[in-house]
Amino acid sequence: MQLGINLGYWGGGMDADNLAVAREADRLGYAVCWAAEAYGSDAATVLSWVAAQTERIDVGSAIFQIPARQPAMTAMTAATLDALSGGRFRLGLGVSGPQVSEGWYGVKFDKPLARTREYVEIVRKAMSRERLTHEGEHWTLPLPGGPGKPIKLTVHPQREHIPLYIAAIGPKNLEQTGEIADGALLIFPAAEHLEETALRHLRAGREKAGKTMEGFDVVPTLPLALGDDARVAELADTFRPYTALYVGGMGSRKQNFYNQLAQRMGYEKEAAEIQDKYLAGDKEGAAAAVPQQLIDSTTLLGSVDRIADRMRAYADAGVTTLTLAPAGFTLDERIAALRAGTEAAERAGLA
Repeated sequence: MQLGINLGYWGGGMDADNLAVAREADRLGYAVCWAAEAYGSDAATVLSWVAAQTERIDVGSAIFQIPARQPAMTAMTAATLDALSGGRFRLGLGVSGPQVSEGWYGVKFDKPLARTREYVEIVRKAMSRERLTHEGEHWTLPLPGGPGKPIKLTVHPQREHIPLYIAAIGPKNLEQTGEIADGALLIFPAAEHLEETALRHLRAGREKAGKTMEGFDVVPTLPLALGDDARVAELADTFRPYTALYVGGMGSRKQNFYNQLAQRMGYEKEAAEIQDKYLAGDKEGAAAAVPQQLIDSTTLLGSVDRIADRMRAYADAGVTTLTLAPAGFTLDERIAALRAGTEAAERAGLA
């Protein structure tokens, strides 16, 4: 099992710190550095900046939002980043959510599975430098009856095949991801629930495509907070607002994938309470309603030894790249957490 680092969203005065974290991860031998986007910083610019100032670590989008870019533009960006980084780019895609898709991009959030499948088909075809044609429900290339003609990408990616990942939560999305992608980006993953909530669906998709899980990258992201084991409850409190935001407020009442995931993990009553309070404007009450066990099972908390035990559990469950989001109010705290990640992996026998 390899280790990755997730820088999250850029900005907020953290730019220099994030770059320092990425460069330290590169020095420590982390496999990949991911960057996110929502409706602030874009991931492509961040990744180009990080790639220019690192040497070995891969850079990955977690995620490029599908409603934000036409698929051919994504193929251009991926090919350019791969060429400029010397073959270190990983392409992560996701449909985002209804509020961002419709409120920010003006793109209707409908048929996300069919849209993703078509998008991936076009991106793969464009990156392979075939002349681009496509006839589907969501895209037709070239447009019929006009001056457009099939053209091909002029930029040569460094590699013949750029790894493509999809951020997936729901069972159907996970199955399709197993079928059409090279890896899955997971959030709120509990090692003890991973088979039930994710792997069996990914495996079904791989089987549908006539493939096994061999070579498929299972990539959950886990926040990490370093401290004494006696302070685990206190460390868990650090992530209460984060968990409440996703389980309670990330999406509408009827369409919140994170809330549904918490329910599948056995927190039906708690997930409903968190959502009720969050949508009513009681963010503090929503955070207080998050069970400590939910936080503890989806983060890495405590001493290096405790974190090592949890890492071993994820490796045993089938994770192939464990991405860390080291917490800390200062750069020194984040760097210490990053170094603790490598030490824990060594103690777990994973390095």
